[in-house]
Amino acid sequence: MSILEISNLTKRYGEELAVKDLSFSLEQRTSTALIGPNGAGKTTTLSILAGLLKQTSGSVQLNYESGIGFLPQHPQLFPWLTALEFLEMAARLSGVRAKDVRRQSIKTLEMVGLGSAANKKTGAFSGGMKQRLGLAQAIVHQPKLLLLDEPVSALDPAGRREIMDLLKSLQHDTTILYSTHILNDAEEMTDQLLFLQHGRLVEQGSLAEVKERYAEPSIRIRFQDANCASRFAEGNRWHAITKGASVVLPIDENGPQMKEVLSVLASSAEGIIGVERQKATLEEIFLKVAGAE
Repeated sequence: MSILEISNLTKRYGEELAVKDLSFSLEQRTSTALIGPNGAGKTTTLSILAGLLKQTSGSVQLNYESGIGFLPQHPQLFPWLTALEFLEMAARLSGVRAKDVRRQSIKTLEMVGLGSAANKKTGAFSGGMKQRLGLAQAIVHQPKLLLLDEPVSALDPAGRREIMDLLKSLQHDTTILYSTHILNDAEEMTDQLLFLQHGRLVEQGSLAEVKERYAEPSIRIRFQDANCASRFAEGNRWHAITKGASVVLPIDENGPQMKEVLSVLASSAEGIIGVERQKATLEEIFLKVAGAE
């Protein structure tokens, strides 16, 4: 069952069209990545769904009686409050019962890795700590729909890993829609991809479906060093592309199949380390989609 249905969503600022005829739905307990270049309409879309902006036209239907959790790209905190004080305030505003506010706030701070900083003033927080606290206020009331605008953009690799693991654990009970420019994160945690370009939805589907549509499979051969790779590339009839100590062979009407490549390698290759079949990465697909307009 869909928890959220968006139909022909449009947002106009004067003559500028930020979002145009956007339609999609979110199934319960799924994770959807909203991807697009700067200015594609990601933040505007999330702000409308969170109720912070009013759409010019179109409809947003929430099919669940529950609050929405929202993390803006740049969370605004009150520097004179401690992390616990801030989160308790957010919990009350989000409808958490008075008797549960303190317990739920402490539990949530622990979840996002800020348990030891509960009594520190937020004005002294680093960018990563502020991002964690912003996520805490978005989930303290245990919403069924979570909207996140670049949720890990301010974190270092270790922090990103911790938060991504946390978000994946939340999927058991929560539907997540998040924007990101870190495509590795989208590949790791997504059931559906939505590509925005100039405010329009230009591509969507599961990760497997999108990869299949844009698949340009190739064979990658890894050698001990670049010299071995160069000698192999120069000594065959295929349109080989040398990348350091690797050779990439496109699989198309003019290219080889894996069986043929393995046969050649078995008889003549030197310094070979491995052979693998590759498909388009999400980054390559993103560049194709973004460049298609």
